Amino acid sequence: MNAELMKPTRSTTTASSDRERLRLAPTEPQLPRINRSNGRFDLHAAERAVTDLLAALGQDPAEEGLRETPRSVAAAYQELLSSRPFTLTTFHNDEGYDELIIARSIRFSSQYMHHLLPFIGFATVGYLPQDRILGLSKLARIVEHFARGLQVQERMTQQIANWLQDNLRPKGVGVVVDAEHLCMSVRGVHQPESTTVTSALLGVLRMDPRTRQEFLSLARTGLGGRT
Repeated sequence: MNAELMKPTRSTTTASSDRERLRLAPTEPQLPRINRSNGRFDLHAAERAVTDLLAALGQDPAEEGLRETPRSVAAAYQELLSSRPFTLTTFHNDEGYDELIIARSIRFSSQYMHHLLPFIGFATVGYLPQDRILGLSKLARIVEHFARGLQVQERMTQQIANWLQDNLRPKGVGVVVDAEHLCMSVRGVHQPESTTVTSALLGVLRMDPRTRQEFLSLARTGLGGRT
């Protein structure tokens, strides 16, 4: 008998099941590496820099209350400028869902690069899906990912939108960020009640007036309870 005919063959059912598992398996796009420090964070160099800064400000780094300050400040900035790793998961839009998916009131904090002071607020992120749907918690993770580091709000807003459009390929993306900047509230103009709102709209959320209005209306009620 022909040896080829004696080789075991996989059943059509098994092959179909394998294809189905592959179709439903989540994909994990690689997040862009954010490295705004242009190199590895040097904790010891940061401690020395804080010591020098204290001296330049007329403070005595050897004073009892300041002895641990360089170490504490350096460790704090290392945390504030480092994004936590996470696995991004997407799934096939099997049900053909074609309405907006929005995560509202995502809290974040970032460091304003011009003053090294925080800006703190809420982000609303949404998209109109096409072939794939993103795990809901990952929208908050993406906001945190881009908030870490030395930032400006306008760039962060656009980066979140661009990343979702490039990696998820939805029909459209919308991002609205509402934040208080400490450089405005505790110094300078001293306006603690003032917030800055930025937005980025891509695809149909930018081109279609009704979809744009629907997203902005829903986003407006999700910015930390402010309307």
